[in-house]
Amino acid sequence: MKKSVRASRMERHHKRMAKESKLSLVSLMDIFTILVFFLMFNASDVQVLQTDQSVKLPESTAETAAQETLVLLVNAKHILLQGQKMADVATVMAQSDDIIPALEKELIYQKNRVKIIAINDSPEQNPNDIARAITIMGDQAIPYSLLKKIMQTCAQAGYTNISLAVEQKPTKGDA
Repeated sequence: MKKSVRASRMERHHKRMAKESKLSLVSLMDIFTILVFFLMFNASDVQVLQTDQSVKLPESTAETAAQETLVLLVNAKHILLQGQKMADVATVMAQSDDIIPALEKELIYQKNRVKIIAINDSPEQNPNDIARAITIMGDQAIPYSLLKKIMQTCAQAGYTNISLAVEQKPTKGDA
């Protein structure tokens, strides 16, 4: 029996639609590879210090990028080293001594810990040659006398490379 044109067309259509479609992964892998390389190269240009909501950094036109160091966060109530509470601001301001004992003790501990790691990584390196750097993220409203005590404590503990974290404000050429 002869099929009509419409019946043969529908049969071809059903055969064509019954086939499973194949997904070509080669082009997808190419796109993802390019995307991964793009993100790897562009992600290294940005350096962001983790800030706390209680700290409003002062603005500056500084061009120097932040380095990965110990971070000392100072807000209106607390002094925190790497997220660990060292002292209360009110207590520090009330004391007459320029050195903050709890902070000095922790900084010396951190300094000795870095020495041990450096000796294990490269025994030929002198542990006294290690540059001890610290970044102070202080609220713009903290008094200078508190900042002076913190910096004196850091210097006493051997951290002489002190950086102050600031919010970079755009220059006239950037806008």
